[in-house]
Formats: sequence, structure tokens, C-alpha cells
Amino acid sequence: MRILLIEDDRRIREDVTAALEASGYIVDPEEDGEEGWFKGDTEDYGAAILDLGLPHMDGLAVLKRWREAGRDLPVLVLTARGSWTERVEGIDAGADDYLAKPFRVEELLARLRAVLRRSAGHAAPVIRAGEAELDPRQMRLSVRGVPVNLSPQEYRLVAYLMLNKGRVVPQQELAEHLQSLHFERESNAVEVLIARVRRKLPIRLIETRRGFGYTIPDTPAQSA
Repeated sequence: MRILLIEDDRRIREDVTAALEASGYIVDPEEDGEEGWFKGDTEDYGAAILDLGLPHMDGLAVLKRWREAGRDLPVLVLTARGSWTERVEGIDAGADDYLAKPFRVEELLARLRAVLRRSAGHAAPVIRAGEAELDPRQMRLSVRGVPVNLSPQEYRLVAYLMLNKGRVVPQQELAEHLQSLHFERESNAVEVLIARVRRKLPIRLIETRRGFGYTIPDTPAQSA
């Protein structure tokens, strides 16, 4: 899943980027408010992590412009500002969660997972589809209680489909959340990856909807 990180503090930006990538996310880091707003307005992201104190465009203005334009991506706000009134203003402007600096990266990751779950309609920390279970905390897919050995890219594919289970995800959308902006979205890379994952699964977890995309139903078939 692609995450947009807009943070002008270089050390924080680099530390958070490294932690997100280690957790299986694709990260687009940005330090400028105006450039970050443009990326969030024109590209497809699973969520945004947004600092409020940004150059050229304040984070609150970025958030307001996204919401006014109908952009509903989940937003986790970071700020060094301590006033409760500013926190309320951010939430009222459309933020999904708020984290004050300084913070532990572990808390940021936990809050991001919760924001992503809620935005997809999941409350529990483990996402289930029939006999399959996805634990984002451990970056692990299990079927019938047995972990499935997936590569980082295979995990990102399954995790995105599990998070969006019951919905048909277009191939282009999948491609955008599997690699960077330079991913060859018109190639057969997604089909190849789907086939590779299917060979590792003991159940028919991923279904193809010809001409539309791929989906993991709420109750997948029990045998491969």
C-alpha cells in the first residue's frame, strides 16, 4: 500500500519512511506542503501522514483543500503544536487521527494500521476471510492457522486485497499500491504476481473478475 508522508523535518521524515518501508508500505516522502497537497490530490494513496507545520502551505490548509475537493483518503496528522484547540480544528477539518510530537514510531504504526482498518470498515486488528487471516502487526498471512511464506511484494498484494475484501479492485489500482510511481502499470506484472501467490495458497483466496479486476470474497473457496 502506498502512503504519502508530508514532513519537513528531515530526520523525522527519514525515520518514519524507514519504519513504514520495514512494515511493508510503499512511501512517497515529501517536505513541502504545496507539493504534498498536489500529490495527494492527483495520486492514489492508501493514507497520508501529514505534518501541520509545513513550508509554502500549512498542513491544515492541505487537509482542508483535500476534503473540499472530495478526497477521502485517511489522514493521520503529526504536529508539535500542543494546543487542544488546534487539535480540535484539525479533526474538524477532516483528520482521522492525531499524533503529537515527539512520538514513538511504534505508536505511529499502530495508529496508521487502525486508521486503515477503520477506513475499510474493519474493527478487529486481524482481518479474516474464510480460513485466511491477515495480521498487519506481524506482516503475516495464515491459512487454517499455518503461516504462508510470502515475499514483501506478495504480502503487499494480499494485504491490500484483504483490506478491501468483498470489493473488486481494478488492476491499475493494485499496481499503484504495489510499487513506486515508476511501476510499469500496463505490463502483466500484476497477473504474474497473482499467479505466484495462488501457487502458494491451499485455498482459492483470490478471484479474478474478467475485465474488472481481482477480489477476495468474504468467504473464499475452501480448496485450491
